[in-house]
Amino acid sequence: MTNKRFFNIFKLTEAEAIELLDTPCDKLAEDESRYVAASHLINFDTEASIAALLRAIANDDPELDNRIVRRKSVETLGKLQAKQALPAIRNCLAEADCYTVENAVWAIGEIGTKDPEILSEIAQILEREGQNHRVIIHTLVKLDYSPALDRIRTFTESSDEATASAAIAAVCRFTGDYTQMERVMEFLFHPNRNARRACIQDLIDTNYYPAIGTIARCPVSIVFRLRAIRLLADCGVAQGELEYADIRSSLEQTLLDRPQDLELIHEYDLPPTLDFLIRQLYETDFGLCYLATQTILDDFAALAPAALLATYEAEAYNDYGAHYHVMKLIGWLKYTPGYDLLVEALNNREPQFQKSRAAAALALGELGDTRAIPLLVASLDTKIWDLKYAILMALAKLGDDSGREITANDDDWLIRARSAIAANQ
Repeated sequence: MTNKRFFNIFKLTEAEAIELLDTPCDKLAEDESRYVAASHLINFDTEASIAALLRAIANDDPELDNRIVRRKSVETLGKLQAKQALPAIRNCLAEADCYTVENAVWAIGEIGTKDPEILSEIAQILEREGQNHRVIIHTLVKLDYSPALDRIRTFTESSDEATASAAIAAVCRFTGDYTQMERVMEFLFHPNRNARRACIQDLIDTNYYPAIGTIARCPVSIVFRLRAIRLLADCGVAQGELEYADIRSSLEQTLLDRPQDLELIHEYDLPPTLDFLIRQLYETDFGLCYLATQTILDDFAALAPAALLATYEAEAYNDYGAHYHVMKLIGWLKYTPGYDLLVEALNNREPQFQKSRAAAALALGELGDTRAIPLLVASLDTKIWDLKYAILMALAKLGDDSGREITANDDDWLIRARSAIAANQ
């Protein structure tokens, strides 16, 4: 299911977006963007929006700005699953622009087709240099086009780890032989963060339940690990192949997100300073953030709180990655003056700070301050499953059972299962 939390951020009406998309590039005002319009039309699944996006695709102006708008229009049509756009998107498969081709392949995968001619055309793109072969492989598997197996098999030894991972997983799915999935799991601890992230998706796509415990130790953002564990758990339980007890430990280990529970793949050549470690909390490779977090806890526990507050006030309040790590560290350092910051983070409804809300809940549990109990209970009124689960864990840490009654009949099976666990367990 597509997450739409970030879609409606431009505040345009449908008519305004269509008018903007139809405006020639040389007639645009300085603050106007046809790309924004093409993006915004995801909010309007109407014939008028689809027609406007098709007009944008038909615009063959070779200027870069227009090429980018065409790519985005193809993507938006895919997200809208606009079947009437399939012929126009199919025509894009023959284009020279590799990014337009990539988006067209992806969009066809979203729309869906059983047309063997279209599927054959997509498979032939695997032979083109310079294309994102991973996207093509994913789409062929999604559309269950097994005649592409031999072409896909040639990529299992690709020098691009993300492509190799996708190809190995695809071969396993098409052949029913999953013995090679261990090779995909090895990418979970690859130095390249994109390889780590990519193989998690491949493990999801193959419903490879044995990977859950290993995914929990992968040094990537909690967002990737939680999503994988949740999707694999949902599928496994629905198929009768998993029970809550099989996944609880890995899930809660992931929510706690302690660096000592991860398999850290980086190391320092020289002993780092606290200033250096604080800067590492802003890295986009969370493997580096986790190493910095562990080092702060091990070597700078006394000095860290002041440095964390300083970086929060300077930058981290607005950087959702560093913000998350600061919230966790406040809890682990038992820094009681950070209580108000944690409460503020718990109640932050901005979507980009969602993972900080769960981190703040757990950190409040670490502080042991019972003032947080009613605040945590009130925050159970949410549709965010991981926040709700983290709150139940935090309340258990505080020795409080009041949240269990509220969630005992929750719509989410995973929340119901956690609510059945006594506070001291």
